[in-house]
Amino acid sequence: MGILLSRDDDKVKSEAILSLGVLPDALVFGQSEVMRVVRQKVEKVAGANVPVLIRGESGTGKEVIARLIHARSPWGSGPFVKVNCPAIPGTLVESELFGYQQGAFTGASGTKPGRVEMARHGTLFLDEIAELEPGLQAKLLQLLQDGQFCPIGGQEDKQIEARVVCATNRNLEEEIRKGSFRQDLFYRINVVSIHMPSLRERAADIPLICDSLRQMYSERFDRPARPFSARKLEVLQRYHWPGNIRELENLVKRYVILGSEDVINLESIEGRAALPESHVVSGNVLSLKKVTREAMRELESKIIVKALQANNWNRRRAASALEISYRALLYKLKEAGLPTRGGRRSAPSGELGE
Repeated sequence: MGILLSRDDDKVKSEAILSLGVLPDALVFGQSEVMRVVRQKVEKVAGANVPVLIRGESGTGKEVIARLIHARSPWGSGPFVKVNCPAIPGTLVESELFGYQQGAFTGASGTKPGRVEMARHGTLFLDEIAELEPGLQAKLLQLLQDGQFCPIGGQEDKQIEARVVCATNRNLEEEIRKGSFRQDLFYRINVVSIHMPSLRERAADIPLICDSLRQMYSERFDRPARPFSARKLEVLQRYHWPGNIRELENLVKRYVILGSEDVINLESIEGRAALPESHVVSGNVLSLKKVTREAMRELESKIIVKALQANNWNRRRAASALEISYRALLYKLKEAGLPTRGGRRSAPSGELGE
């Protein structure tokens, strides 16, 4: 399946890496043993033209690893084409993947290449492949088996000339047992499997990740931020991080933008790292939805107040700093019981700035 391309010179390859936004190794892999195993697999598989399956929870960096494999491969100067399987309506997935010819169906006024063809001489990344419908799974299996595909309405097969990398946060073996994922497709995409550990499995890497992200976003936002204190890092290492690195990244962004460790919300994170007795109901069962909802509401309210304080209570500037719309900020202020107009919370009375 596919072809191996000749290696380009180092200059072209480095430009390709930058254009893909490939991150420094220290940020991607850290220093933990579990990530050392991941690094070794990436280095070994990058130059081999075989399908790769990246598995792990949401937010663990599966796409980052897919892009790294592509960038370090012999065809790293080619395109990296991502297909977000659950984001494309089922009726459109086939045309998105394989393309179509003019007149293939009502509304097909021209010929459109699919993602498979667009990935020629590069990498086709199928994100959340477990979300594909059974009919599309069969066509993908044929693509991997024969190395050929046919656009909708086409008369001739085309050769696939791309490396295929898949990712999922599902337990595919369990999906096979339930009948929602094809076993033969699983064997085709699982030639090399890379497991991405959760952030709680690599808590020792958190100080290094935090510092790398702090430096990166300080430069991007042109807002110098001091390193995290030892106490805050200790708390962050104890937290269970359900959103993994994506959640940690958003926290560091807030810290850099708002310029205070208070946005880390020490009490809220400590509370979620070691839940107080008040959150335990009869039978020692945790009301997870209630606890999570309350904690997130409290955290969001405090972050919004900090953003308003940092922007002299100007709501439009605060919305911009929080990277949300002005209308969304007003809604969140109302939902949290914060003043939307006519007064400042914990501030001198007066109209909130626009």
